Amino acid sequence: MLQQILETMYIEPDLLAELNEEQKQILFFKMRQEQIRRWKEREESLELKQQKPSTRNGKSVNWLLAADNDVWVWVMGEGPGDKPYDQICDEIIAERARQQAQKEAGELRKEKEKELIRRFSTSLKMGERGIKRQKEVEKKAEVDQATRAAAEDERIQMELKRKEEEERRRQEEELKRLEEERTQQLYINLKEAQEMVQRNEKEDPEWRESLRKSKAADERRRSIAKQARADYKRHSLKAIERGKVSAMTQNFQGSPVKPPVPQRKYAINRKEGNVRKDARSQKSSDNSHERIIRWFREQQIPLRAGYEKDADVIAPWFHGVITRQDTEEILSKKEAGAFLIRISERMIGYCLSYRSSDGFKHFLIDSSKDSYTFFGVDQLQHATLADLVEYHKEEPITLAGAELLLEPCGQSKDPPDYAHLFN
Repeated sequence: MLQQILETMYIEPDLLAELNEEQKQILFFKMRQEQIRRWKEREESLELKQQKPSTRNGKSVNWLLAADNDVWVWVMGEGPGDKPYDQICDEIIAERARQQAQKEAGELRKEKEKELIRRFSTSLKMGERGIKRQKEVEKKAEVDQATRAAAEDERIQMELKRKEEEERRRQEEELKRLEEERTQQLYINLKEAQEMVQRNEKEDPEWRESLRKSKAADERRRSIAKQARADYKRHSLKAIERGKVSAMTQNFQGSPVKPPVPQRKYAINRKEGNVRKDARSQKSSDNSHERIIRWFREQQIPLRAGYEKDADVIAPWFHGVITRQDTEEILSKKEAGAFLIRISERMIGYCLSYRSSDGFKHFLIDSSKDSYTFFGVDQLQHATLADLVEYHKEEPITLAGAELLLEPCGQSKDPPDYAHLFN
């Protein structure tokens, strides 16, 4: 089950809904590990194609950890030496106002320069025409008149230049004054808008309640993630102490064992030869339900799935392919601590359904490696389903929920819901 999800990097929404928060956190962690592993493989293959010499220190991704060994997170404005949030906002607003004012002043300056050039070009043309007429007169006049005309022309040119400079200087001062006034006005407008938004947010009870719920949800998710890591470490240490990690009983180290006759009158339809078939031989027309039944008959019966640990009878907690609604209806008649194991109707694997004091819980069981382990919650691998049940009669499934398997929930129908699996 876990391998199938990691290969496709996709989990159905209905199946995801059956996971509790702890299982979701660890599933995210596993998928992230798989992404990093694929990334490393892709980087190595690219290096080989480019025929580059391999470096001693390969690329890797490491999270910076804080003092509590959790991922270190920096929040802007709260770190040592950071500016206060209000000061950062004021600086951003002032910078935006300054840039907007500069842009508007630049556009206004271009328009003024065009107008100034147009006006003085007209004046110059008129002056040139007057000078031309004056020169025609000077040709007829005496030398002294020509000298006075040249001096007058120079004076006129100097006067025009002086007026042009004065007009340009006046325009620059006007533009600068307008730019400063516009900057101040934009800053005031932005500041008032921000204060209005903050005031509305503080006065809005719905917004305050939403903010409180958001912070509480973040805190709850962090607590669940921390609790899931603690569960993982605790179960790993207990498994090492008891010697049950990746252990298969000696009874199943040889060839596949043919199952004995189950309880009551429901006999197993035995088949000679190899019990496992290649998945490629399965017909595409088979639907999911038929594929799950074939998987159970061919792969799980030889492993004594659903049997008591030391007896050739079906365990009272074992059920067939039943829906989640039917499961909760069965458990609703029992007290807290009641449980059953059913075959998942959506994916190849099992699901342990548990009646707690505040409702129902469902834990997926992965059986992809001929062993049985809770999906994401408990990393212990058990040889049989019966071993898993016996272990969690003494050890809780999760530390936060303290789920101990106290009362197996048996069959209420005749024939039982697993009868067609063995016939």
